[in-house]
Amino acid sequence: MSQGETGTVALWRLYTLRITYLILAVGIGTAYWPRVLQHTPEFAATRGIQLSLLAGLGLTAVLGLRYPVKMIPLLLFELIWKAIYLTAFALPLWRAHQITDAVAADIFSVSVVVIFLPLIPWGYVFREFLMKRGDRWR
Repeated sequence: MSQGETGTVALWRLYTLRITYLILAVGIGTAYWPRVLQHTPEFAATRGIQLSLLAGLGLTAVLGLRYPVKMIPLLLFELIWKAIYLTAFALPLWRAHQITDAVAADIFSVSVVVIFLPLIPWGYVFREFLMKRGDRWR
């Protein structure tokens, strides 16, 4: 393996990352892109921003197939927004016994993110994003 950005990530990890991006791109593509391409004006007015963000996330995940290490922040974003939803929105609804069928479906679809946890090279994430000195400010 060449030195540089992928030098600290094993080849098998690069392939697990690629699988993760593929799952993300295909999952989002099949779930959201049909609604992006065909929707009502009412849907556009109420859910257009959310749908655009998720569709963009899915398209951006395709870059992870070519650049699996450089696109790790995309996976972190995916984990973080889902963790925020589960803790700040779903958990209070659950505690208040206000989980509807629609909310339960959302919780399930968001919870699927747990399959990504073992696929991410956490040692690399820790070294590169938490321990390594950040870029200079000036």
